[in-house]
Amino acid sequence: MAVDAETKALVSTEWLEAHLGQPDLRIVDATYYLPMQQKSARAEYDQRHIPGAVFFDVDEISDKTTDLPHMLPAADKFGARMKKLGIGDGSRIVVYDGNGGIAAPRVWWTLRIFGHRDVAVLDGGLMKWMAEDRPLEDLPPSPRERHFTPRFDNTMVRSKAQLLANIDARREQVLDARAAGRFNATEPELWPGRRAGHIPGSLNLPYTQLLRPDGTFLPVDQLRAKFAAAGIDPKQPVVTSCGSGITAAVLALGLDLIGHRDVAVYDGSWAEWGLPGDTPVEPKS
Repeated sequence: MAVDAETKALVSTEWLEAHLGQPDLRIVDATYYLPMQQKSARAEYDQRHIPGAVFFDVDEISDKTTDLPHMLPAADKFGARMKKLGIGDGSRIVVYDGNGGIAAPRVWWTLRIFGHRDVAVLDGGLMKWMAEDRPLEDLPPSPRERHFTPRFDNTMVRSKAQLLANIDARREQVLDARAAGRFNATEPELWPGRRAGHIPGSLNLPYTQLLRPDGTFLPVDQLRAKFAAAGIDPKQPVVTSCGSGITAAVLALGLDLIGHRDVAVYDGSWAEWGLPGDTPVEPKS
């Protein structure tokens, strides 16, 4: 597979089709839709998916003790879910999604945060795969259970308390993946009951700016230019954020592709920060 977390976080559609059926390869469909999109990712998976792919339910494989959406689950729950999906300690994993590439990086990041490094994202996802008329199936997989050892890496995630402390400390750059209108409070916030605006001092780079029209990532030199234009210092740590911790991982993957390793995701993101309360928001209303 030649996927190394330090050098290669993407694989091409050509590569994946050529390696379908390899015994240690696990393909994961991570398609996710926002509640307001009113679409079923599971129903789409049941209708068609890349041969051998298992379905990763972003909302179910999460912390159900909080009202916040799809927060990271406990390590034992994550390990149990991966075991049932046939994903084990020796698996080589390729993740894709069918909704513009928004969720595959989140699952890539989640697997890495629980200690699994041999994981890559399918560049262009299901959209590119289907446009190239590559094989699909509607057969339910029957994976053989494999042991998964979760090893949680807390350096890759940030909490609200850490982001609050960072407003004054400014040790980490905070980069928001939402559209500019949501970031600047000139458009309504998508998540109900949340205030409009952004974390004070944060920067903005809509995740869509990292992708070509076919859903593939821009070349490395263009990615570097995008992050530089957003005001990111490549020598300083970055925390990515978004609406609910999904597209923040697109920025995290983009940073990984340009060689920036000191990156974490704010798991609660605006779904948490934007709630009425004492978290400061810019611009002030």
